[in-house]
Amino acid sequence: MRSHIALCLTFVIAASAYAKEPHHYRSGKLLQMASVPCGMAEKDAKTLTGELLGTDSSHKKTEEVLCQEYILETDAVTYRIRPKDDKHPVLLPVGQQAQFFLSKDKMVLRVEDLDNKDREYLVVSMMPRDTNTADASQPARPRLQ
Repeated sequence: MRSHIALCLTFVIAASAYAKEPHHYRSGKLLQMASVPCGMAEKDAKTLTGELLGTDSSHKKTEEVLCQEYILETDAVTYRIRPKDDKHPVLLPVGQQAQFFLSKDKMVLRVEDLDNKDREYLVVSMMPRDTNTADASQPARPRLQ
């Protein structure tokens, strides 16, 4: 009986040692959403009957595909992100606060005002925020030579 309890206790301790640490969400503000070109879609004009009879022309219709791209601003960095799920992207509320964390090559984003679900986004670019705006308010000093 004691060996069963000791065995169960060992499994519980081992499982808790391998448990993932909770993610620490950072906060940012969704500033802007834009539709940007992200590829081309091609459609063949061929049909089955046209292929069998040889009457179809080999024209292809190509059109540019647009993707949603958001600007997420934090205290130190401005991110440009795109939804990872291109087929069913969710429209995020611009001007709202969002919580996120970075995991390997993706950003996991959550907007509490929307539905509080975690969604994956690709980080397109990162830029440090301009910290010289506070320095610009101070008068410039002449250089001594």
